[in-house]
Amino acid sequence: MTAHNKIPATLIPGDGIGPEIVESVIAILDAVKAPFEWDKQLAGMAGVDAVKDPLPPKTIESIRRTGLALKGPLTTPVGGGFKSINVTMRQEFGLFANVRPVKTIIHGQRFDNVDLVLFRENLEGYYAAMEHYLPVGDDRHGIALASGFTSRTECRRIIKYAFDYAVKHNRKKVTVVHKANILKLLTGLFLEEGRKVAEEYKGKVEFNDCIVDACAMKLVINPAQFDVIVTTNLFGDILSDLTSGLVGGLGMAPGANIGEHAAIFEAVHGSAPDIAGQGVANPLALLLAAVMMLRHVKRDDLANRIETAIDDIVASGKVRTKDLGGHATTKDFTAAMTQALA
Repeated sequence: MTAHNKIPATLIPGDGIGPEIVESVIAILDAVKAPFEWDKQLAGMAGVDAVKDPLPPKTIESIRRTGLALKGPLTTPVGGGFKSINVTMRQEFGLFANVRPVKTIIHGQRFDNVDLVLFRENLEGYYAAMEHYLPVGDDRHGIALASGFTSRTECRRIIKYAFDYAVKHNRKKVTVVHKANILKLLTGLFLEEGRKVAEEYKGKVEFNDCIVDACAMKLVINPAQFDVIVTTNLFGDILSDLTSGLVGGLGMAPGANIGEHAAIFEAVHGSAPDIAGQGVANPLALLLAAVMMLRHVKRDDLANRIETAIDDIVASGKVRTKDLGGHATTKDFTAAMTQALA
């Protein structure tokens, strides 16, 4: 591939097991000759150790330049006034859509043939983190208050994004998840905009709505009744982890944060410092995020090749890491995948 065909992208190895699984995924991407030209940058504890900043300016500048990033799991330092790195990134680049596909890879579990996509509004709600204390008597922190907000503009944008995705990918139904029976204004506005957007897609995509607690119950009884779910920030965070449990856990869960001018792809699990350096980490979630990244840049051909290899290697049971019931190391998984893709 010539240099002018390369796509600039920021690469953030991350913390804990991050560098190990990133190394694995890059080797697999190289095996299919993925078009990315990587600009390696630091964040998380690696950023703190290097420049005393969990999100260094050079990293921000790189993502702003490339508009595309693949990142390993990051650790936000405890204390010292450090804000969540992931939240900061979403706000810095206006990454309004968190996209979490959930699909069965290993069959024969409690739920089989799960195939749904969850869209989470990424910028508003309670995760805006407008918090403060009120004193009660001598206790300065006697009451903790948190305020959330929802704008009509962002509600419409994320819901329309979910409907557009459904049309493009031949999905049949979009479910708007809310708590409008209690949070009548905060999530009632989300439901209101959902109904308006649904009218624009009438005849193309089926629409229904569901209260969040009922949605959680229905997901663990029969996830097949859901196709595309779109919801608010807090509810999306909770439900996306729940849905990953339907297919084997966070080790199977890729994610993307999408904005108008940037897209960041990630494994949604943590940095797992307890197993870092042992060579047993499962790269699959980050690999699936890289597959999403390939589709984002319209290289479905390469994405399909990697997915086929995953089916051959993981779904068949030939090679699985310990968290998936096997005995393979990170290097074993990488070698099997690169050989299958050769």
